[in-house]
Amino acid sequence: MATYKTATKQLLDNYACISTLEPSEIALGESVAVSGLAAPFTGTFTVLALPQYQFEGVDAETGEFLYNTNVAVSNQLLYACTGTAVEFVADYSGVVTYTQVCTWITATDIEDWIGIGTATAGDTTFLTICAAAANSFCYRRRQEVGYFDSLTTVPSQDVKLATIMYGGALYRQRGSITDFASFDGMSTGSTNGLSPLVKQLLGVDRPQVA
Repeated sequence: MATYKTATKQLLDNYACISTLEPSEIALGESVAVSGLAAPFTGTFTVLALPQYQFEGVDAETGEFLYNTNVAVSNQLLYACTGTAVEFVADYSGVVTYTQVCTWITATDIEDWIGIGTATAGDTTFLTICAAAANSFCYRRRQEVGYFDSLTTVPSQDVKLATIMYGGALYRQRGSITDFASFDGMSTGSTNGLSPLVKQLLGVDRPQVA
């Protein structure tokens, strides 16, 4: 969970546009909770736009958002909010709370993929940590390259497999820093959880095209 202090607010045509003091990882379509501001700005909302310029309302004919491209405003979030118009004003009293919990895979998925049975409660706990870490990391990597995924429903089976494989790699590196743990006196060579196959299944690190 991350929290961000607000910097400005405005409300036009039943859409609120607020900004935060610092950049955030909030993406389009995600849910945020706003508190501390006067009504009707507070509540839980879905982010509809991340404007780079001052909001000027909605076009009556097309319904598109209008902006003053001569006035840049950073770190903005725009969401639907019914209420009386509020002109652009500084307001540092609000807090934006952003919780990102991805639940694509479970510890059982990793356990089945590795092909082991958990021996101790510690194994189960560590598998759960690996699943949570894999979920967060794989979701974030896809978000960084432009995907808009659900936090609760995996977008496809290839993405699910990639997330399980990455979680399995984390589990196999238990007790080590860079490589899979091994009792063999011979070096096993360098390993990397985010292998080319995992990247391919996730659909990340693809070449950009015009």
